[in-house]
Amino acid sequence: MDLEEQGTIKRVAEGSGRDRMIVLLGTPNKSSTAMIALTLTQGDPSYAGPLAGVPLGLPIYHILELEVREAIPSDVYAREVGPLEDVLDVEGISAALKSVRAGR
Repeated sequence: MDLEEQGTIKRVAEGSGRDRMIVLLGTPNKSSTAMIALTLTQGDPSYAGPLAGVPLGLPIYHILELEVREAIPSDVYAREVGPLEDVLDVEGISAALKSVRAGR
């Protein structure tokens, strides 16, 4: 996530109300998942962008998580997302998000 994207997300969250937002990630690995999740929940951990020190506390999910999968029609999920399950570290990505959600 670049600095411009951080600024856009900050403006949207502050203008639309965080209670009406969720973040759906499609990140390819556990490190990028954790970094973006930390940035959007606790603030930019690198202290380099508009979200430095700005904890948005947004709920974060990944397209590969079971809760998301169950909310998408099975044929659409199988066609659009299913192939990614074979090449991405689904367990690692889910574990990274669980860790961020737990505040670790």
